[in-house]
This record gives sequence, structure tokens and C-alpha cells, in this order.
Amino acid sequence: MQNSGPVTDEGKARPLAGARAWIISDGKAGHEALCLGVAEALGLAVEWKRIAPSGIWKTLAPWGPVAPRERFGQPGTLFAPPWPQIALAAGRTTTPYIRALKKKAGLKTFTVVMMDSKTGPRTADLFWVPEHDKRRGPNVVSTLTAPHPLSPARIADIRSRSDAAIDALNAPRLAVLVGGPNDRYRYSPQVIDRLATLVRSAAELGAGLMITVSRRTPPELVAALDRAVKDARAIFWKGEGRNPYPEFVAKADAFLVTADSINMAGEAAATGKPIYVFEPDGGAEKFNAFHAAMSDRGITRAAPDRFIAIGEWSYTPLYAANAVADEIALRWHRRRTMLPGLT
Repeated sequence: MQNSGPVTDEGKARPLAGARAWIISDGKAGHEALCLGVAEALGLAVEWKRIAPSGIWKTLAPWGPVAPRERFGQPGTLFAPPWPQIALAAGRTTTPYIRALKKKAGLKTFTVVMMDSKTGPRTADLFWVPEHDKRRGPNVVSTLTAPHPLSPARIADIRSRSDAAIDALNAPRLAVLVGGPNDRYRYSPQVIDRLATLVRSAAELGAGLMITVSRRTPPELVAALDRAVKDARAIFWKGEGRNPYPEFVAKADAFLVTADSINMAGEAAATGKPIYVFEPDGGAEKFNAFHAAMSDRGITRAAPDRFIAIGEWSYTPLYAANAVADEIALRWHRRRTMLPGLT
């Protein structure tokens, strides 16, 4: 099933409010954000199940079993009854746990895998994949952007609260969301210089800058950005202390996002504000398809070499978590109608 349209959560009832849920996590922040966004949209009472398989059991994931020493389903272990009503997981290493849970709990637990685990359709009751992923099927739901916890209601709440440092910045406020190299994108010295020059040009226009980096951001890029804004009105989070990322997203008038992070572009798209996409060296088919779709829908534009002005355009905000939550709730209620003995 494809469901990629714009959605909002204002005044929206949580369809499974209070239902018991497990989120099975391998500790990756991006994976946890996917699951948490859907869990919050459903109104679930979440219990986190954090796993760290090692050795051959990690190597065999997602196709292999859970390590026997974990005694999955036995009393006193991390995964023991009572079984939850809903279970969500994301990432290769969590897939064996979802498969084991589905086998043990049967129809009592509705199992959801976020992202394509490259396993068969019987691994879980429902898969979520981004539109640019090729996986499709009767138990697959897809959206253009990824689910995340920055719902329209949360963004509105953050906007309504004062923040002395951010509120003191010049308008327009430009949120600069910086990723870093991965197996698809490279940050050569030329790319770093190009991005620093672009950010400096925004500062020279008088824009208020809110810059945040990720764990992938190389130190030389952090240093180059630091030099670019040393005389500007800017807030630069470099990885120390609490990350003001939610405030940056909510209070931005426009965004500059590096193309290596699909999640950051998707979170910015929940605001309806202009998004410029900066392309490092490299790329990949899935990333290119995502960015092309965002551009075609008038959400993003390619970043210029230098800012002459910060553009103004708008679109209906996108929030995928509600679409995925609605599909889970629909299927769960359908199961309960067919099998009224479930609790």
C-alpha cells in the first residue's frame, strides 16, 4: 500500500492510545526515531528492548535466529511474556527478534518492521519502506518521507515557547542541518570549502544561522563552518550538551540540508518551510530518487553556490508517522474483529 500524502496531527485522536508496545532497538538514533514517531502517533505505552547481538549472530542477521543464549521467550529474560499488542523494530540486527516474537506470540502481537529488512513477507505483519525503496506488497506501506517524532503538534508547541538565543537571531533564520560522509557520499576538501562558502554567504546576507552537525560530520568540516560564521549571528551546536535540533527545526524560516541525510530533509519537510539541498560528491539511486521526488513536489530546491537571497516558498507539511500509524491501527482492529478473543 502506498500512502505518501500530506497529513497532520492537530486534534487527531491516538488510535491505539495506551496499548502495550515494544520497540526493539539496536541503539541507532535514526532507527529509534522511525519507531518512536509511529509509536507516538498511535499513542502506545512503549517499553524499550535494546539489543546488541555479537559474533556470528550479528553476522547472520537479518536471516538468522536470535542467539540461543538469549533464551528468547523464557521467563526472566529481556523478551518474555506477557507479549505486547504492538512491536516495532528497525534495522538489520533487530529483524531476528521480530521474527522470533511473531513465532512465539502469534496473533497476540502485531509486528512491524521499519525499512526493508531484505527478508520474506512473513517476517512481520507489516513493513514500512520509503517511496524510493522498491519493496512493495500487500503488507507494505510506503511514504515519501520517513516517520519521526517531530509531529506538527510538537512543532507548534516548540514554536509557541520562547527561546532567548534563537529568538534573538536575525530573520530569516536559516537552519543548517549537516550530515557527513557515508558509503554513498564523500566530503573532499573542495566539498567542505564549497559548503563553508555557501554558509558564509548566508551570514553575509544577515540571516540568523542555526547550525547542527551529526556524528558523521568530519572535524575539518566543523572547523570550516566555525570559521565561516565566526563574525556572524549564529548558534552552532558541535556535539556537546543538549542538541537544540528540535528547536532549530521548529523555529527555522528556511533550511539548508546536506543530501546525505534523507531523515533530516524529511524532518524539515514537516514544517512547510523552504528547504535547500546541498549535494556533496557521490550519490546513489535511492537518494537521487528521494531528492528528485521532493524537488518535483515543490518541497526542496538545489542549493546555489552562493546565496544572493533566501528564497520563500511553501507547501503542505509532510508527516509520515500518522499515515503509518493509521495503517497499523486499521490492520490491528481488523484482526481483533476477526478474532475477538485477542487481548
